[in-house]
Amino acid sequence: MARIDWTRDELVLACALVAENEWRELRTTDQQVQDLSQLLRRLPLHDGAAADPKFRSPGSVSLKTGNIVTARAEYGGAPMKGGRLTSEVVADFTDRPDQMLATAKALRAGMTSAEIIGTPAQEGEADAAREGQLLTRWALHRERSRPLRDRKIRAVLEEGGTLHCEVCSFDFTTAYGELGAGYIEVHHRLPLHISGVTETRIADLALLCANCHRMCHRSFLGESWRTPADLRGQMRKSD
Repeated sequence: MARIDWTRDELVLACALVAENEWRELRTTDQQVQDLSQLLRRLPLHDGAAADPKFRSPGSVSLKTGNIVTARAEYGGAPMKGGRLTSEVVADFTDRPDQMLATAKALRAGMTSAEIIGTPAQEGEADAAREGQLLTRWALHRERSRPLRDRKIRAVLEEGGTLHCEVCSFDFTTAYGELGAGYIEVHHRLPLHISGVTETRIADLALLCANCHRMCHRSFLGESWRTPADLRGQMRKSD
């Protein structure tokens, strides 16, 4: 089988396993390694690769946990050749351990429930895939879901509200007349990699203009996301 590089999603899951094992390598016979091997073989990332029994086998997963251990800055020996992306994921776990562990938990939950498996690719997902492409794909798919958007908009209008951005108050109808009537973007207040798999309520969704929506997702100074409330506070500071 030709060598298939590990994706960020796979590395996040493997690194979480090592972090929870106090940054020690896990052996092939470890049940957690075998479970992760089975999970990785189910992911919709490498078309047809799982037909080969060697693909993401317990042995390859165990080897990757060794790569991860030696990629830490605290490791005193000679590092294994785990690759640049492995080092980046390890650095993220070092800088933001709680957030990265939450990401791994959400990925596992979404895969186990099959909610992530088969979710179609979304335009723009590459720009916001720091926490894992599959998780971002799922989040964007849910945010852009027509029924989800319509439910939120209908609820706001039924309560007598207007379709303005909750961060900057931009109103598409006011700005563009009939062209902008009824238009607004819908966003999860708390990213799925933090909340994990959950039943979305209307209150969990925010109405945003396109600019504020992008700023909520933008990676900046070590932060890969912010809530609408955080963004609103940042706007006030800049006034």
